[in-house]
Amino acid sequence: MGSPQAREDPDKLYANREDLASARRAAAMWADPNASVPGGSFEAAWKLARASYWLGGHTVDAERRACHEQGIDAARKAVALQPGRPEGHFWLAANMGALAESAGLTTGLKYRGAIKQELQTVLRLDPGFEQGSADRALGRWYFKVPAIFGGSLRQAERHLRASLTYNQHSTASHFFLAEVLLKAGRKDEARTELSLVMDAPLDPDWAPEDREFKNKASQLLETLRSRS
Repeated sequence: MGSPQAREDPDKLYANREDLASARRAAAMWADPNASVPGGSFEAAWKLARASYWLGGHTVDAERRACHEQGIDAARKAVALQPGRPEGHFWLAANMGALAESAGLTTGLKYRGAIKQELQTVLRLDPGFEQGSADRALGRWYFKVPAIFGGSLRQAERHLRASLTYNQHSTASHFFLAEVLLKAGRKDEARTELSLVMDAPLDPDWAPEDREFKNKASQLLETLRSRS
């Protein structure tokens, strides 16, 4: 008889990622070189990078860096195995971006060029990948990076609106666009975007993320109401 882990499906475990123990089991299976994973080494590598990104965003501070570094390593392996596929490039950028945001300005500046390059590679390979995720992430890049190093609210808005052409109900894109509009002083437009987050249907593949963005939008709308 096989071990309990061997009988589990890592994709189903990851679908239940709001239970961090389930997400960790999925990551462990994708990280195990001896595990038989549908799709082989490439699938295991990019899915480990994706799981590491999620875990890094939901674990305690002391574990966050290790999660994202594991994600970076796994994504680089995926890129090496299949450089013409977008998955490795995207999750490499995502983990570098998350590490940059959590580790401070120095680390952020260290990774900013590589993040942008990987996302531009995704746009070249498949601009519609994961519902325009590369444009969404580039919008975030232009929003987060200081202007002196290439950041731009105009470019952030452009990329976020481009991402919405692939999924007009994206809670992430509408929320990030609201933040850009608020920073630009366009509060009424920002409120509209936040309302769109609240009204958006849950995407079966991204329901955990959708619920988080709806919660963030609710909190931000309440903050705006209290200030008006």
